[in-house]
Amino acid sequence: MKAIRFHKAGGPEVMVYEDVKLDPPGKGEVRLRHTAIGLNYIDTYHRSGAYPLPLPNGIGLEAAGVIESLGEGVTGLKVGDRVAYGAGPIGAYSQARNMPANRLAKLPDTISDETAAAMMLKGMTARYLLRETFQVKKGDTILWHAVAGGVGLIAVQWAKHLGARVIGTTSSAEKAALAKSMGCDEVINYTTENVAERLRELTDGKGVPVVYDGVGQATLEASLDSLSPRGLLASFGSASGPITNFDTGVLAAKGSLYLSRPTLTTYVASDAALQANTADLFDVVGSGAVKIEINQKYPLADVVQAHKDLEGRKTTGSTILIP
Repeated sequence: MKAIRFHKAGGPEVMVYEDVKLDPPGKGEVRLRHTAIGLNYIDTYHRSGAYPLPLPNGIGLEAAGVIESLGEGVTGLKVGDRVAYGAGPIGAYSQARNMPANRLAKLPDTISDETAAAMMLKGMTARYLLRETFQVKKGDTILWHAVAGGVGLIAVQWAKHLGARVIGTTSSAEKAALAKSMGCDEVINYTTENVAERLRELTDGKGVPVVYDGVGQATLEASLDSLSPRGLLASFGSASGPITNFDTGVLAAKGSLYLSRPTLTTYVASDAALQANTADLFDVVGSGAVKIEINQKYPLADVVQAHKDLEGRKTTGSTILIP
C-alpha cells in the first residue's frame, strides 16, 4: 500500500509518497483501510523535527476508515465497522494501517467518514480544553487565539453551546467573518489591533478567566495581559514557535496567574478517558450543536502542497487528505 513517509526532518518537501509493506494485524490490532485522513498543525512539528521522531517514519495522527481484518483477541469491533481515531499512533497518512483496537472509536451513523477525519484530533482537543483544562460554564467570557483555525472553529461553537461569551483573534477580515458565522461574539484582528487593549475594552477592564493559545511565543504577552487575576493561560500549541526563557515571576506580577502546557495525549492516556472524550464529541457534533467546516481537500499524494498551504496560513477550518 502507499503511505507518506519522511527520512529526514525538514520542510514539506521531505515527505515522500512510497510503497510500504503492511503485515497482518497483530494481537489486539485491526487492519484499517483509510477513507479520509485529517491534517493538523502538529503534523508539521513532527515533520520539521520540532517534535523529534525516530527516522524514517510515517506521519499523521488522525483518520477514519473501515475495518478489514481483526487480530487475535480483538472484541467489540468487527470487519466492516466504521471507526476513527485522533490521538495516534503516528502513521495516519497512509492508504491502510494496523491500529490498536483500544484506541479506536466506532462512528455513529450521524457522522460521515470525512467529518470524522476532519474533527477527531481537533474536536478531542477542544473537548479537553473546554471541559477539563478549564471547565467553561454559562456566563464565562473566554479568549481564543486563531479562532478561524480548525480547533478554533470547533471550540467557539462548543463554548457557545456551553453558554460562554467568546472573544477570538484572527489575522484578516475574512477569517473574522468566518469565526462570527460560527458564533464568535467579538473578533480582534491582531494585525491591526492591540489584542490585550481591545480585550480589556470588551470586558470593561476585567480581562478573562482563561485564554486558549495555540500560537505560542508570538501571543504570549497579549495572552497574559488579557487575563483577570488568578486567570489561566492554556498554552496548547506553538504555531509561531515555542515559548522559551520564560520568567515565572511574570505570573506573580500580572496577578497570580496560572500557566498550563496541556496535551491531548495526556488527557486521553487511558482508554476510559479516550472513550469519554469521543462520546462527548460525537454527541455535540451528532446533535448539530457543533458543525465541522471542511474547507480544503487534497489527494494524499499532494500532501506537500497541503502542508505548504497550512503553514502559509492559506487554510481555514479543517483540512482532509483523501487516500
